[in-house]
Amino acid sequence: MKKKELLKELERTVEQIKIYKKRMKSSDLCEDLYDAAVLKKAIIMKELEKCDKNPIVEGIKNIKNMLPKKEKTLICDYFRGK
Repeated sequence: MKKKELLKELERTVEQIKIYKKRMKSSDLCEDLYDAAVLKKAIIMKELEKCDKNPIVEGIKNIKNMLPKKEKTLICDYFRGK
């Protein structure tokens, strides 16, 4: 989804959350709908984070994580008996 669509969907979801929160005590259905709306909001927020990330930078980070890590030499390694 495009960023603008995600922002519109986020606004609608926030409005739904407000409505369900007011009616939550009166109905179990509203409680379930509230929980679903909060989950949907979290998903949309995560997708927005993905839209903001630069794919080139993320690719470089992935390559960096795939390279073998250099073992660190500790001071105690020098004093161990051979």
